[in-house]
Amino acid sequence: MTITTLLVANRGEIACRIFRTCRDLGITTVAVYSDADADALHVREADLAVRLPGAAPADTYLRGDLVVAAARAAGADAVHPGYGFLSENAAFAAAVQDAGLVWVGPPVKAIELMASKTRAKELMTGAGVPLLAPVDPATASEDDLPLLLKAAAGGGGRGMRIVRELDSLPGELLAAAAEAASAFGDGEVFAEPYVERGRHVEVQVMADAHDTVWALGTRDCSLQRRHQKVIEEAPAPGLDEALRTRLHEAAVAAARAVGYRGAGTVEFLVSAEGRPYFLEMNTRLQVEHPVTEAVFGLDLVALQLRVAEGEPLPSPEPPQPSGHAVEARLYAEDPARDWQPQTGALLTLEVPEGPGLRLDTGYTGGDTIGVHYDPMIAKVIAHAPARTEAVRLLARALESARIHGPVTNRDLLVRSLRHPDFAAARLDTGFYDRHLADLTAPAAGRDPATAALAATLAEAVRGPEAVRGAEAVRGAEGGRGTAVAAPAPARFGAWRNVPSGPQRKRYRSEPDGTEHEVAYRTPRTGVPEPHETPGTRVLAATPNHVTLEVDGVTRHFAVTAYADRVHVDATDASYTFTALPRFTDPATHTAPGSLLAPMPGTVVRLAEGLAAGITVEAGQPLIWLEAMKMEHRILAPASGTLTALHAAPGHQVEVGALLAVVQEDPAATTPVPHPVPEETA
Repeated sequence: MTITTLLVANRGEIACRIFRTCRDLGITTVAVYSDADADALHVREADLAVRLPGAAPADTYLRGDLVVAAARAAGADAVHPGYGFLSENAAFAAAVQDAGLVWVGPPVKAIELMASKTRAKELMTGAGVPLLAPVDPATASEDDLPLLLKAAAGGGGRGMRIVRELDSLPGELLAAAAEAASAFGDGEVFAEPYVERGRHVEVQVMADAHDTVWALGTRDCSLQRRHQKVIEEAPAPGLDEALRTRLHEAAVAAARAVGYRGAGTVEFLVSAEGRPYFLEMNTRLQVEHPVTEAVFGLDLVALQLRVAEGEPLPSPEPPQPSGHAVEARLYAEDPARDWQPQTGALLTLEVPEGPGLRLDTGYTGGDTIGVHYDPMIAKVIAHAPARTEAVRLLARALESARIHGPVTNRDLLVRSLRHPDFAAARLDTGFYDRHLADLTAPAAGRDPATAALAATLAEAVRGPEAVRGAEAVRGAEGGRGTAVAAPAPARFGAWRNVPSGPQRKRYRSEPDGTEHEVAYRTPRTGVPEPHETPGTRVLAATPNHVTLEVDGVTRHFAVTAYADRVHVDATDASYTFTALPRFTDPATHTAPGSLLAPMPGTVVRLAEGLAAGITVEAGQPLIWLEAMKMEHRILAPASGTLTALHAAPGHQVEVGALLAVVQEDPAATTPVPHPVPEETA
């Protein structure tokens, strides 16, 4: 059957990625969207779109019946699931086929067999695929430690726990089961040995209905945070030919064992000694598929569509690989603050274009990053003849990108790619456990003071009466394309500026909160000059670009202002500042002991018996928030009395919302310095 109209049962980056191939093949595209995604990029790029009423995934993208109905309404003859949501749901695949539609995915039986990690491992044993021996938690001993608890029905780090002390095993089992039940509707959890310093290596497979199975090389996905991948590359570096062959053969055996068709990934854990162990098979396209496409010169989505139409793969053997590819996932999150997801208007997203570079994204400048879905903004991919060149190209592309809006992990990605361990391919899943503090510490060579000077000079040229934020800003208050103007200049009684005297401007660096004060003069020539900044000379200044000579070196700065937020992009670093008022506002202070929401989200539960008037202990979990597929605990900042409680299960809260107040008891235990949210995913 020839596919003419394809519905993608997904959103964001992967929907846009599939639409791109469909355009190349002349296939009409259909998007589905929630109310939160009504103006999302994937909706704007599709030929047709169907609304799924609601915002939460459970009400929209996880409703297989609504997606099938949408396909019928739009006249689609095929459905592509993308990744995540319903992509590995056998019942949904069956419903698509029962509706007379082509399912662009593996057979229902293959999904069922691989859906449970415990059942999949039993099947792989029979296929001769190497495995870790399971451990029965009921009989586990000290000799079995450390253990890894995993949800049988899911992935993405949900329901996963590392257990290093036997006494903590019962509690961690309960917590893992509860999280697995919440995330996947199945609370089954199993245990296996935790491999210290293990590498996450996977093999991309592609199979047709004519008995051809390709093993498309290896990928290393060891750099992970909370068991979720951050940087991936192909081929996996540092593997000897014998190990590569064994991984390829095991992946093909796994695919044949379940009668697989289409694109899939067989994931392995490789020990420090070079022994591979089967982890799971993902019966879908992977987020990191672009690195395999780059190395093999293939379009995996096009091959998925070809196989779904019943056609054979182009040849019995895959093409020969060429070069090396690396992918970095750009997230709206703050790695220095426990990876907290960030939300808000993505004002600008510009990544350099050039040979060997690729950008896959579901956003453009002016879009809003909301609270309902994964915080990934984009994937940036670099391909070059050798690994060193690809890594260098990717790091520079990320460093040169203009990304204005919420805090992102961009700096972490750049510094990870340039870390000596990464450069030497010393890779394992504990990379961020060991190096995160160093990777998020203030970087040598950064010069926020000079960047703040550039911001000040650009504003001085722009003029105090100019309306800032002329670029479109899309936020919760306005729709796409709404310009946000600067507030009117403050006016004070008899006070006035003397243009010939030094002017002063204060900024707060984001997100670290460091304050900078910049002094400058505007002489009769009208060109502002730095004051009290020896060794610095202004070469050029416009409202958007400033060129400075600093200690004999010429430096260029692009300056973009949105209301009181200023972004300064230099050639080797980017800075974000909030312009501070001359006088502080006492209304910005909050009462001691206030627990504020660290991010927008939904209150999912409260501590048992939590109510105003009860006594709480320092560090006690009080409130659980869920935001962007992650769960966070709000802890008591001190021991004392809960004097106010404003949170309740189901409440949607904005960042900074007052959740509760704890009045400290001075005679109680030492207080925790700050109510830090602790993610439990």
